[in-house]
Amino acid sequence: MQKKRWRTVVIVRKVLTFAIAAIALVALLYVHVVFPASEVTKLPDKLPTQHESSYQKLSRERSWTQEHAPPHLAKAPLAARKSDVASRNGSLDKLWKPPPNRDYVPCVAPSPIYTSPPESRGYLLVHTNGGLNQMRAGICDMVAVARIINATLVIPELDKRSLWQDSSNFSDVFDEDHFISSLENDVKVVKKLPKELASATKAFKHFRSWSGVDYYEEEIARLWDEYQIIRAAKSDSRLTNNNLPPDIQKLRCRACYQALRFAPKIEAMGKMLVDRMRSYGPYIALHLRFEKDMLAFSGCTHDLSPEEAEELKTIRENTTWWKVKEIDPVEQRTKGYCPLTPREVGVFLSALGFPSNTPIYIAAGEMYGGDSHMSDLLLRYPLLMNKEKLASVEELEPFINHSSQLAALDYIVSVESDIFIPSYSGNMARAVEGHRRFLGHRKTISPDRRTLVRIFDKIDQGRMKEGKNLSNRIIEIHRRRQGSPRKRKGPIAGTKGTDRFRSEEAFYVNPLPDCLCQKVS
Repeated sequence: MQKKRWRTVVIVRKVLTFAIAAIALVALLYVHVVFPASEVTKLPDKLPTQHESSYQKLSRERSWTQEHAPPHLAKAPLAARKSDVASRNGSLDKLWKPPPNRDYVPCVAPSPIYTSPPESRGYLLVHTNGGLNQMRAGICDMVAVARIINATLVIPELDKRSLWQDSSNFSDVFDEDHFISSLENDVKVVKKLPKELASATKAFKHFRSWSGVDYYEEEIARLWDEYQIIRAAKSDSRLTNNNLPPDIQKLRCRACYQALRFAPKIEAMGKMLVDRMRSYGPYIALHLRFEKDMLAFSGCTHDLSPEEAEELKTIRENTTWWKVKEIDPVEQRTKGYCPLTPREVGVFLSALGFPSNTPIYIAAGEMYGGDSHMSDLLLRYPLLMNKEKLASVEELEPFINHSSQLAALDYIVSVESDIFIPSYSGNMARAVEGHRRFLGHRKTISPDRRTLVRIFDKIDQGRMKEGKNLSNRIIEIHRRRQGSPRKRKGPIAGTKGTDRFRSEEAFYVNPLPDCLCQKVS
């Protein structure tokens, strides 16, 4: 009898031991798997299923740009979590805090001696060239030129023949009526030439680059003696950055930041994208210049395969209007002339202290190599968004195949972002930086590429590790590269002629001191 009882007790003990062990194992697995995932990635609570599969699997077979359903705008789970994190970590607040603007505000009103447009001497036709932001700067300069030479400006013709092959007209990209009415006290603007002048002989002219008022008042205005119409073959960089009359400089700013507004459909779509990004909380707009055309033009091949490098070289050789064909990619990168790669951007953002749940909007076209080059950045920052993820196919359909209109959407989301970071200082980066300075010196972190590539190389070679020391160094390097007020940089000492003007900081990168003034107490 006692033996039977003892066996029963032994069996019960074994069963209880097994049950306890099983419960402990399940609990351990639950804590290990569930909680770290939610704490580290901080994904929104109710992202659509497509988001979850894309971000959690991180499969190279699926593109990071795959379309997803727009987020639910009524809920902003990440914003709530962001405040919780901020309360625990004051450094996060500091990360998002804009630089002090020192009470600088826009001051673009004309001086008391500025008059209404003088009597027009003829019509100025303008053929813009380049991408969206190159054309925008050129259009604003041509407004100033029209004022200088007393011309009636005909609505500029957008570039349809360049690399982007965009068929958009001015009214497809910009608010034409607003442009005309906003400038009525500065320059007379018309939509078309009068019919009686349609067949008139035109003075076809390549305006000299980086020219001042004297060049236009003397050499160009002299053409009115023989012609009623002057046609500018190109519009980019036709005005000098500095040493122009204050009223002409202010006119350039009024044209750029007030008159040249995007078309209503683009403004509405841009606002919708901004709202959807804000549903995730404060966000970074990252101008990731890692597209095929940029890499081919610059000759930058770091982190690319030999086959990819050869493809880019072939593109450069076959593009007739690119003058430089032979480029040393190592030298380019060492001098800081190459855009940061997506992998390098990930290291940079981590070193600055941005957590993995930071929402990031990718303001760019198609990434060269797709997932093969985006995977490292995506692993660090799962909340990578772009137009195609934030909007449906139907919402984007009116803009597809129109590169200028798509670029305009990226421009709007970038200007309105909490932080703007360009991986390369191209036309888009410069234009957005200048606009953000004009709007109150919103935070713009400009990577010191020349210094960073040396650091990245040390990491790759095992001579430096990611961690607190690296973070402190990168933060210190970029302490004064966050968009705080400063005067526009003049030419590099020792440069002469055209090189002197090329070395100046562009007017639309930094409109201080011409268009920004400090408030007087």
